[in-house]
Amino acid sequence: MPPGPPEGTPPAHFMAALYPTGYLAFVKVLEICGGLLVAIPKTRNIGLLVLGPIIVNIMCFHIFLTKGATLVDPVNILISALGLFLLWSGRKSFAGLLN
Repeated sequence: MPPGPPEGTPPAHFMAALYPTGYLAFVKVLEICGGLLVAIPKTRNIGLLVLGPIIVNIMCFHIFLTKGATLVDPVNILISALGLFLLWSGRKSFAGLLN
């Protein structure tokens, strides 16, 4: 587990607000459920609908709160690339949401 953000920084304040509320536990349940749904080919698009907002939130955290300092970490790039790949491969299924 990497060390937490330095005390008094915006990321530290953000995490301090989320940990005691149990919100991150709820997000972790959604991540696990979304991951399981993505692993099953028949439910892949539903899983991506669950994981999409979480991926966007992760990217926004790294863009706005850390000022892009950790945006190029390999894990962030991998998460974004895999999410975009799944979105691209299922684009025909998601086209109905835009019409």
